[in-house]
Amino acid sequence: MEPRMTRLSPLFRLALTAVLLSACGGEKTAPPQRPTTPPLPPAPVFDADSAYAHVQRQVDFGPRVPGTDAHRACADWLVAKLKSYGAEVIEQTGQVTIYTGQKMPLRNIFARFAPEREARILLLAHYDTRPFADRDTDRRHQPIDGANDGGSGVGVLLEIARHMAAKEHGPGVDILFTDVEDHGTPTGSMGLEQGSIDTWALGAQYFAKNPPVPGYQARFGILLDMVGGRHATFVREAISMQFAPAVVHKVWKVAAELGYGRFFLNETRYFVGTDDHVPINRDLGIPTIDIIEYDHTTQAFGPYWHTHDDNMDVIDRETLTAVGRAVLEVVWRER
Repeated sequence: MEPRMTRLSPLFRLALTAVLLSACGGEKTAPPQRPTTPPLPPAPVFDADSAYAHVQRQVDFGPRVPGTDAHRACADWLVAKLKSYGAEVIEQTGQVTIYTGQKMPLRNIFARFAPEREARILLLAHYDTRPFADRDTDRRHQPIDGANDGGSGVGVLLEIARHMAAKEHGPGVDILFTDVEDHGTPTGSMGLEQGSIDTWALGAQYFAKNPPVPGYQARFGILLDMVGGRHATFVREAISMQFAPAVVHKVWKVAAELGYGRFFLNETRYFVGTDDHVPINRDLGIPTIDIIEYDHTTQAFGPYWHTHDDNMDVIDRETLTAVGRAVLEVVWRER
């Protein structure tokens, strides 16, 4: 026998629905889900042996004084190395006037990774070396090796450059090797008084006034200068804090997270009269910091500075690692 179907009135069905909804608390709308940011791939491993070898290779060329064969050979090697890492390389050549009034050839090297990306990060170091040891007591008129002052920053950036082609996220990265940074007025008893700070960082000044990419801008910049010395410490350099405090805090925070707080000290000191970051900040308006060694005993740079003691004996892999890992991690985290 089939069951008997009872037809319910529309009014009764509406009332029954209301009772059922009331009994179960009504339908709850799920909260909208926020879009999740995909995690970044881990930063590559910074190889201190590679960075050290790059410093050694520069020193092997001899003092890299602009206009010399050693300087020319080193620049050729830098261009070839950067191209082998997948960079688009622009060589910026010209002339600058040094403290004597003489003209000096200039060759800045500008390497670009992912040049099609509008957002950029600028990393820089100078590759020329001091043409005399004006802070030394011996052989003062002879050029120095410049293992730390010049060589270390370039060595760290070459190791970072090795990984940049694999960076598929975030801003593109530019690496600038400046020329004629260390050709400023001699100090001490070499027959000349301390000159204008404008006699220094001539390659960076030239780049800032004549950027090889019209309208060049970057999110921020990081300059490496004297970043390989044994037992080195780095304080928050005052000019960097004036122009780019947020970038200083970013780098120092990452360095602490990585366990390198004993290298990156939380104190601010004014001990740099000028460096390559000054024209980049002043003329291009790119917030750029200077990671540069501060020696508490001299209250300035290391005792080897502008002497013949600036050789491979002062270079330490642990210091190269601390700076290299911190900078690489900062660059890698940018989206």
